[in-house]
Amino acid sequence: MADNPDLVIRGGTIADGLGGELFEADIALKDGRIAEVGRVAGKGKDEIDARGKLVAPGFVDLHTHYDGQVTWSHDITPSSQNGVTSAVMGNCGVGFAPCRPDDHFRLIQLMEGVEDIPEPVLSAGIPWAWESFPDYMDWLSQRNFDMDIGAQLPHAALRVYVMGERGARRDPATAEDNTAMAALAGDAVRAGALGFSTSRTLNHRTSTGDYTPTLKAGEDELTAIAGAMHKVGRSVLQFVLDQASIEEDLPMMLRVAENTRCPISFSVAQADRAPRRWRQTLDSINEASARGLSITAQIAARPVGLLLGLELSRNPFQTHPSYREIAKLPLAERVARLRQPEMRAAILSETATATDDPLFFRPNYDKMYLLGDPPDYEQPPENALGAQARRQGKQPEELAYDAMLSDNGRGMLYVPFLNYADGNLDAVHEMLRDPLSVPGLSDGGAHCGIICDASFPTYLLTHWTRDRKRGEKLSIPFVVAAQSRKTARSVGLYDRGVIAPGYKADINVIDYDRLHLHPPKVHYDLPVGGRRLLQQVDGYDLTIVSGVVTQRGGSPTGARPGRLVRGAQGSLQ
Repeated sequence: MADNPDLVIRGGTIADGLGGELFEADIALKDGRIAEVGRVAGKGKDEIDARGKLVAPGFVDLHTHYDGQVTWSHDITPSSQNGVTSAVMGNCGVGFAPCRPDDHFRLIQLMEGVEDIPEPVLSAGIPWAWESFPDYMDWLSQRNFDMDIGAQLPHAALRVYVMGERGARRDPATAEDNTAMAALAGDAVRAGALGFSTSRTLNHRTSTGDYTPTLKAGEDELTAIAGAMHKVGRSVLQFVLDQASIEEDLPMMLRVAENTRCPISFSVAQADRAPRRWRQTLDSINEASARGLSITAQIAARPVGLLLGLELSRNPFQTHPSYREIAKLPLAERVARLRQPEMRAAILSETATATDDPLFFRPNYDKMYLLGDPPDYEQPPENALGAQARRQGKQPEELAYDAMLSDNGRGMLYVPFLNYADGNLDAVHEMLRDPLSVPGLSDGGAHCGIICDASFPTYLLTHWTRDRKRGEKLSIPFVVAAQSRKTARSVGLYDRGVIAPGYKADINVIDYDRLHLHPPKVHYDLPVGGRRLLQQVDGYDLTIVSGVVTQRGGSPTGARPGRLVRGAQGSLQ
């Protein structure tokens, strides 16, 4: 029995994070922990009537890029608006520590290129009050947030810090380099790093087009770093691979895991060119898991897709000569020019010119959609602009052009490029159900002008348990457990993600029937007026972090009980 609880949540329908059946109960919170679940007799200092509401653990998002945002903001939006109470940053090998003063701009260019966070925002927002990774952690530990934050050691920053220009140009590391990186990696775990991240994808480039410094890092380098970290304390090796090189790179990463006993976590998705390779990948890691390796596959909750528009980073006409002449005009002036019949005719008569942009070059209108309101991320192929144009006897470019001019030039197009090879999310359904998978890849804080996926946790609940029309659904208990307990445990946070006595009091009270996402919109609320995409979400009545209400009815309360999480928490039970 909880004596004098701080807060009691009464009569909610509870998904406790363990995956069992829903049940009705009260929850008593005391000193930032869950004190009692059941029929709570004691009266709380504050009481919440949750009858008819879904009560779930706070969500844990293990793939975000808030490394810069946490240095200038105390509110970790948009993730904190989507029920997330703990987020892990430092993914994909990019981040801002360790870093020598002469390399500040180099790491900013890398983050800008890889994660589409504008250089002016990062240059103005990051205070650079640290050099080493432990310094960065010490500095962050003095700040408070509207959720908890965990950090990983980014490989690119570490490589450049130790190897300088040689590291940036992807030279092989020497034995001395490996020893130095391993020592710093051990220091990072002692300072509280949850893991180490690296990238081996050609898509990750600096804003000037150079490949990420970690692209071809040797097995000896990765083994030295992962081994040193895991000897000091529990840590996870997070990585990103290209589908084209996965047959070579995945066996190497599995060898690193086997030789160091370090848990590994990486993104798995369905690609158009090899629509069943994800199945082979999951089969391979399940075989490795049976041999005793600790492996987690991060699965996106919906297609990984680009948003295109005149107000965004890319649009289908960005390389057309006539559009390039007006591309730098303010939006209102550009819209006025684009509405001129002669400009429209000129742009539509031209073809895209070559670019080395790894994400977008020649539009495929049979994989381009109008997102709609409410946004629909699983549309049938007949909804694609190419199919619509054929039915109307038009060119798809005409439909795209007119759609982007809607809403005073703020209309958006949606291009799913992963997890949609078959025109549905059946592969995602199968991937999410794999025993080694967790929801991941939201990229919260990143891709400010082209992707808006920090809403993944909300989408998991709305689409997969309630709204899906074109295939099997998932149960609420399954989804809640996947996005809370399972994600938390994958990075060593054993103290959260479950509604049970003794666990951290991170909780969502959700109006399930009203929970829904609005279409993405551009906001100019980053440093120096920087742009980012955000989605309004309705239905979160309360979000509670460490026993304190941080969001009420979709609005922040101003409370910021969140802190930097240093290292693994709790114990495996």
